[in-house]
Amino acid sequence: MASITQKRPLKIGLVLLAYVAFISLGLPDGLLGVAWPSMRADFALPLDALGMLLVASTAGYLTSSFFSGRITARLGVGGLLAASCAATGGSLLGYTLAPSWITLVPFGLVAGLGAGAIDAGINTYIASHHGESLMQWLHASFGVGITLGPIIMTTGLKLTGAWRVGYVVVGVAQLVLAGCFAVTASRWRQNGAARVDQADMRLTDFQTPLRETLRQPRAWLSILMFFLYTGIEVTLGLWAYTLLTESRGIGPAVAGLWAGSYWGTFTVGRVVAGLYAPRVGANRLVQISLLGALAGALLLWWNPSQAVSLFGVGLVGFAVAPIFPALVSGTSGRVSMRHAANTIGMQISAAGLGAALLPTVAGTLARYTSLEAIPIYLATLIVILLVLHRQSTRGAPE
Repeated sequence: MASITQKRPLKIGLVLLAYVAFISLGLPDGLLGVAWPSMRADFALPLDALGMLLVASTAGYLTSSFFSGRITARLGVGGLLAASCAATGGSLLGYTLAPSWITLVPFGLVAGLGAGAIDAGINTYIASHHGESLMQWLHASFGVGITLGPIIMTTGLKLTGAWRVGYVVVGVAQLVLAGCFAVTASRWRQNGAARVDQADMRLTDFQTPLRETLRQPRAWLSILMFFLYTGIEVTLGLWAYTLLTESRGIGPAVAGLWAGSYWGTFTVGRVVAGLYAPRVGANRLVQISLLGALAGALLLWWNPSQAVSLFGVGLVGFAVAPIFPALVSGTSGRVSMRHAANTIGMQISAAGLGAALLPTVAGTLARYTSLEAIPIYLATLIVILLVLHRQSTRGAPE
């Protein structure tokens, strides 16, 4: 009885540390938007120079998340997270020391490498060791980070007038977090003797060659679903305000409030999903969420009134919120535990690519047709994802 009591705080401590890490994962995303005007002025850059930094960080993110399964097999989850937080923290501090823009951009690549590994590593750990509720709340914590980032940067600018202060604060916090992961590295591994029975193994215990996973059709199906999902999530988040103001004639103040409410209902959706997800199950939760998102997209497309359009935006945000965590939790059910760790990393990588490409396609469609093409495009993506998810759950491996 005593040993059980002693192990429980360790599990709670690791979960809380994972949540803090996911909050920290959202912080840099929140910093950049507020810092960019000051950074651009300091380095005398054109408005679109930001694209160089985004491309560098995205390349790093895609690379590390794609190979995270193999890296985790070598370093363990704790080792991976310690190295990744150190890389992210060091790169953010590097932003503040860079004498020119051309020397700052490579730090973005390193930051992306760290962020991708943190994202994939923690998702893999929670999927392996904990239930659907904790997965939903893990992803809700990212929303806390992306909300705090602008506050930290705004406060730094207000107090000192320098954008570098915000990056120093978050960079140091990342290095402290790296130290926490290093100290607890052994505790992230499974306790007990080496496993001989596959039924007792966690998905983090497998060391499946990546090329073997890449030969699994269901792994590619899972990768495609994540590519589509993040495209759906980010497309409306990016284009809602423009659609409501420029095409629907809604005032900027109201449109801004409801465009912001998209992410507000999104965060609430994940918190609420954590309460009922274990009773519903990951696959059913995805199906229900996609149907709710489709209803919201159709209301936005129908547009009989401004109120219906605004409600549609909020409904999509609330409905899509549980999908990403539920898809991560359901990975082993789609591809088997043997391939789950590798597949989760590749899914996270595909999610980053979808978030970059599919909203761009929406903008191109809107440019050559009209902004009213965006709800149609959104509904189409949701239907495709709904069909693919149903296909992925038929005859899934145990």
